Amino acid sequence: MKVELHCHTNISDCPLSIEEVISLAIQEDVTHLAITNHDTTLGLQHAIEVGKSNGIEIIPGIEVSGYDFERGRRVHILGYYIEPGHEAIEFICQPLIIQRHMASKEMVERIIDAGYDITWERCLEIAQGGTGVFKQHIMQALIEANYTDSIYGDLYKKLFNRGQSGEEPGIAFIPMKYIDAKVAIQIIRDAGGVPVLAHPGQYGNFEMVPELVEAGLQGIEVWHPLHHEEHEERAKMLADTYNLIKTGGSDFHGAYGEKRVRLGSKSPGAETLVDILRLKKQGVTPEVQS
Repeated sequence: MKVELHCHTNISDCPLSIEEVISLAIQEDVTHLAITNHDTTLGLQHAIEVGKSNGIEIIPGIEVSGYDFERGRRVHILGYYIEPGHEAIEFICQPLIIQRHMASKEMVERIIDAGYDITWERCLEIAQGGTGVFKQHIMQALIEANYTDSIYGDLYKKLFNRGQSGEEPGIAFIPMKYIDAKVAIQIIRDAGGVPVLAHPGQYGNFEMVPELVEAGLQGIEVWHPLHHEEHEERAKMLADTYNLIKTGGSDFHGAYGEKRVRLGSKSPGAETLVDILRLKKQGVTPEVQS
């Protein structure tokens, strides 16, 4: 059994459709695939049906964009076995989707004003079939216009750098108004799902884990392409301390990923899936070990 617990499609910021991702899963011998698009459950029911017809179990999931307001850091929360279209998810996440799309439009306007020959219409075409335009779609338009040859690189930093550590923000940087990460956990629980902290090493979220556990967190992503060994060890330690399940996933974005990864390359194994299903059935927050 090969389990992939972190995968995106063209409904958010991956160029591959549900059908193409499932076809790739077959090639990589993935048997259980979680679709975890950003802030939406769109397409999950369709994915489940396509998965069934191809002998792959689709785990309906989501990756909610949260924030740690005390420390000023992004916090992403994965949700597994959520109810697609649940009102708690839609009520909180739909405004995030609209905000992201409108911010992208303003980003493109700034980029055009700075002299780059791209159009908003082309960005919309590249993002067709999804919830809106992401920065990756804007970068793809810039690649097509021969301003760069990669999604992530000097031009990406010049345009979208957040301006931390005394640096000037990028010319197209527009801050998002994210939701509290604890609220992200709650809406996943409300939708019947199991909430897991995504890539804490990438965003520096380890310090927030006790607060997230108190809010109902049930797992932590240990294995991730952008995690170093020290990240994995710290995540494992926190998982043991707070009785969290240890998960992993490739965070697959296809050609839009920060680094090239193989679907299923960070499989946490069958035992993790059993643990997730156990928590799904219990529907309770795990007790903290003394």
